Amino acid sequence: MDVLSLIGLILAFVAIVGGNFLEGGHVGALLNGPAGLIVLGGTLAAALLQSPLSAFKRALQILRWIFFPPRVDLAGGIDRVVNWSLVARKEGLLGLEGVADGEPDPYARKGLQLLVDGAEPESIRSILEVDLLTQENRDIQAAKVYESMGGYAPTIGIIGAVMGLIHVMGNLADPSQLGNGIAVAFVATIYGVASANLILLPVANKLKAIVLRQSRYREMLLEGLLSIAEGENPRSIELKLQGFME
Repeated sequence: MDVLSLIGLILAFVAIVGGNFLEGGHVGALLNGPAGLIVLGGTLAAALLQSPLSAFKRALQILRWIFFPPRVDLAGGIDRVVNWSLVARKEGLLGLEGVADGEPDPYARKGLQLLVDGAEPESIRSILEVDLLTQENRDIQAAKVYESMGGYAPTIGIIGAVMGLIHVMGNLADPSQLGNGIAVAFVATIYGVASANLILLPVANKLKAIVLRQSRYREMLLEGLLSIAEGENPRSIELKLQGFME
């Protein structure tokens, strides 16, 4: 579990609620159904209108990465590539067939199968680069769904604020209606700005960072597989791939 994400989320709510309390407010003042409906509903509607169905579905699938990111072990990956190179040196490329059959990572398995089939290095590169770029683009577009929501939320909050003020102006003769209208106006603004800057934009940026780390891991595998195809020394391969380490 990503502890930093959990701490950040908790700290965001503590900062907002705690700051409100220290200023003499109470939690109930921050709870407003109409304001929440305007901001959350409007933001979601804008994101649905903008995003293709495939990107929105993928965005929902990878949201769990915020707390449970996929494991990317660069050091372990380098060790695996070096072991593959040792097998290839001792048994030839055909010796990797058994390794490919037992490989759980689809990307690595595809690369190993290309080696076993005797594909040329340039062919291996072109095939695996297409897979790499396609997967990266798909996940980046999914992360941008949350980025777009972070852009819309403050504006939707302003719309909620204006709607609240319209309600206030229409009930100037009835003081009992003024409080609710003013509450909707200010709370909607808080919801919009806070959800964008404390949740949506940080979520988008974290997902992008995870996607780029996965792409770097695949790039490392690609370079390792190409080195094996070109018959490089396992030690040389290890030294080359260590450049991908952070």
